Amino acid sequence: MITRRMVATALAALLVASAASGDPKNGRDQTMDGEPKIATFAGGCFWCMEPPFDKLEGVISTTSGYTGGHTVNPTYEEVCSGTTGHAEALQVTYDPLRVSYEKLLDVFWHNIDPVARDRQFCDVGEQYRSAIFYHDEGQRRLAEASKKELEKSGKLHASIATQIVPASAFYPAEEYHQDYYKKNPLRYKFYRFNCGRDQRLREIWGSP
Repeated sequence: MITRRMVATALAALLVASAASGDPKNGRDQTMDGEPKIATFAGGCFWCMEPPFDKLEGVISTTSGYTGGHTVNPTYEEVCSGTTGHAEALQVTYDPLRVSYEKLLDVFWHNIDPVARDRQFCDVGEQYRSAIFYHDEGQRRLAEASKKELEKSGKLHASIATQIVPASAFYPAEEYHQDYYKKNPLRYKFYRFNCGRDQRLREIWGSP
């Protein structure tokens, strides 16, 4: 099976990867109506988590990166080794007056397999765990409430493995990972199909 790591490694051999600057990729530094907010989610492959958030009205930018571990400034290869404690994650900068954190949570849940432990779809390992990294008490309460609501819905047939934990240092991934689905649409679609992501999401959530 062609894995995402194999695809990324091949691409990296052709590119000189540079560290992402951490500046918003898709928009301005602040909203017209006040300060932007940050949300951080881990849902397996960060390539696949960017598209559903990028298309949301009110999302200013998305940045793929690594968080939740102990290694400072980890590289992609280090995170893939499973020795850093980090998860592949997505940092979402959003205007809370245009899109709510509850909406972000809903998009997050519907783009992961909540019952998969230390894996998502074809990617296996702690680095592919699903998690909500909350930035304040309000986010924690909303995340916990959304998890309880999902548990009570009867939609899932196993316990939820997704972690809800405090946000920690976030390290942007190498530049070639940012907006991967736009830069390399054929490789992205090939990986996503072979990983069985959409097939599994349909099993859990039904057709979009």
